[in-house]
Amino acid sequence: AVVGMACRFPGAKNIEEYWSLISEGREGVREIPADRWNVDEFYDPNVDAPGKIVTRRGGFLEDIDRFDPRAFGITPREASRMDPQQRLLLECTWEAFENAGLSSERVAGSKTGVFVGIGGTDYMQVYRCLDNYLRHVDAYYGTGNALSIAANRLSYIFDLHGPSLAVDTACSSALVALHYAVQSLRNRDCDMSLIGGVNVILSPETTVAFSNARMLSPDGRCKPFDASANGYVRGEGCGVVLLKRLSDAINDGDNILGVIRSTACNQDGKTSGMTAPNGPSQMECVRKALAQARVKPEQVSYVEAHGTGTPLGDPIEVSALNGVLGNRGADAPACYMASVKGNIGHLETASGAASLIKVLLMMQHGQIPPQRNFQELNPNIQANGLTLKIPTELTPWDIGDRPRIAGISGFGFGGTNAHVVVEAWPTRV
Repeated sequence: AVVGMACRFPGAKNIEEYWSLISEGREGVREIPADRWNVDEFYDPNVDAPGKIVTRRGGFLEDIDRFDPRAFGITPREASRMDPQQRLLLECTWEAFENAGLSSERVAGSKTGVFVGIGGTDYMQVYRCLDNYLRHVDAYYGTGNALSIAANRLSYIFDLHGPSLAVDTACSSALVALHYAVQSLRNRDCDMSLIGGVNVILSPETTVAFSNARMLSPDGRCKPFDASANGYVRGEGCGVVLLKRLSDAINDGDNILGVIRSTACNQDGKTSGMTAPNGPSQMECVRKALAQARVKPEQVSYVEAHGTGTPLGDPIEVSALNGVLGNRGADAPACYMASVKGNIGHLETASGAASLIKVLLMMQHGQIPPQRNFQELNPNIQANGLTLKIPTELTPWDIGDRPRIAGISGFGFGGTNAHVVVEAWPTRV
């Protein structure tokens, strides 16, 4: 059972603003802010230009430098050495506990696990821009930039005694973290689990690399499933959800936001290229999650696709989803498909958290938001006989007395796939 959640996403400082953004079909992407790097210095429309980037836009947070260390018992000096990813996780974790009706005093000493999807190390690059930067390196620099500490610091600050680890499978990190959190709860390694995904973009190196790899959209707009899709838009953000075993949440009288029916994870293995997706592996992952959830494909009425807006990845993913979920009987409800990356860009290691929180909000509001930046179906998708529906306006999620069940996909560019099956609570809506 999901009993709490919190977020910071492009164009949305909290859960309420996030729902407004996606339900109204707005976009949180903007020009690369000057406090990250000088976009004029790095921008070049020539994709082959060395050391340059082909786009001027991304999904960026505001006030990423703002943090109140004393609220967490951290000295200003230590805070100055902390990667903003750690700061965002602390803030969102505090808010997720509040959202669940829990104080820090109540969770202290509990057997709560922490599972964080994280991979970026941009803050270390910021230090290298300083004159004589080694003079600024101290013990706090080590703990402030270690990915393991991003999870471990949450356990330390809030005095949590369950498993605590960082997960990096690139774009599927947050959903893979969720997968291991669910397993930990089922194995009774912990009684609650915090699942987080975080990503920040502070230096241009990774953007230069992805631009050179022709992954990024030159016009800075992520257009999932669209005929004009030309790459993805990098984004940053943080999302945290709090899980309990369903029986415990019921006994504790918690406000249940949704239920994780199952999670599944696998790998593409050998493909035509290191970053090339594998449709059969994706189908296997979805089928495995459905089987574990004891859910039939025709019971799924919404799927939050990975949907990055790349000409190669989208047709392969949609073909896989359509192959599993598209064959529906006449009495089965329609299955809608969308991707929040059209609204906020691709949050990479945090993208799964954005997808999960979106689906939970949809279940609470009983509505399916429109797909941002979608006008005409990619002909390579159309050729496969798509039966899944792409919403073009805010649509009631009305399926009568059937349970609202959704799937969520996340695929790492190194081939690690994850799929999650989520059900509304109560099951009859």
